[in-house]
Amino acid sequence: MNWFGTFLTSKMGQKIVMSLTGLFLTSFLLIHLAGNLQLLKDDQGEAFNRYAHFMVHNPVIEFVSIGLYISILIHAIQGIWIAIANRKARGAKSYAKTSGVSRTWASGNMALLGSLILFFILIHMGDFWLKYKFGSSLPMIVIDGVEQKNLYFSVSQTFSELWLVCFYVLSILVLFFHLTHGISSAFQTLGINNRKYTPAIKFVGNLYAFLICLGFAYIPIYFYLFLTN
Repeated sequence: MNWFGTFLTSKMGQKIVMSLTGLFLTSFLLIHLAGNLQLLKDDQGEAFNRYAHFMVHNPVIEFVSIGLYISILIHAIQGIWIAIANRKARGAKSYAKTSGVSRTWASGNMALLGSLILFFILIHMGDFWLKYKFGSSLPMIVIDGVEQKNLYFSVSQTFSELWLVCFYVLSILVLFFHLTHGISSAFQTLGINNRKYTPAIKFVGNLYAFLICLGFAYIPIYFYLFLTN
């Protein structure tokens, strides 16, 4: 197994792990958005609270969540490590410039964008996940005969504050820029890179990033404009 450890610690191995974890997290965004869109149903949060209760108490989801958290940490650590190594090796030159990927503002600032996203994830999890799973301040609600915490109440309280809405929307904008470069770069690292497929991959990746981020950004804006004021 020494070859496997050597591969994982090599520069190419780190890039492949970075790409695989990135694509996994990117696909998770679609699932996460589908759940969050339950917030927009006109049912006083019943559908969303049912979804939240299922996500926290289902053992299969709990197991998958562990993999998700590990992927976030690996992706963040690998990204920072690669950025530092590239800067040391090539000075101000970026990975994007030396790997054949057309240089954009996002490609030259992936470490910064990733760090900002990690900061947002920590704040987001503390504001909702930790409060729901371990907190005692949320009001209780009965759905399908089961008493559970009313996470919808927490969301509505958070998105009644303009500065928090702005913070969330700006964070989603950062995510958008990160995805526009990250998706196409991940496929290139995995060897899917030629004149025929690369433009299509880039277009689909950018479209996916736009739609996902539009969905996430719409929720706090909608709450602030139409539900909490």
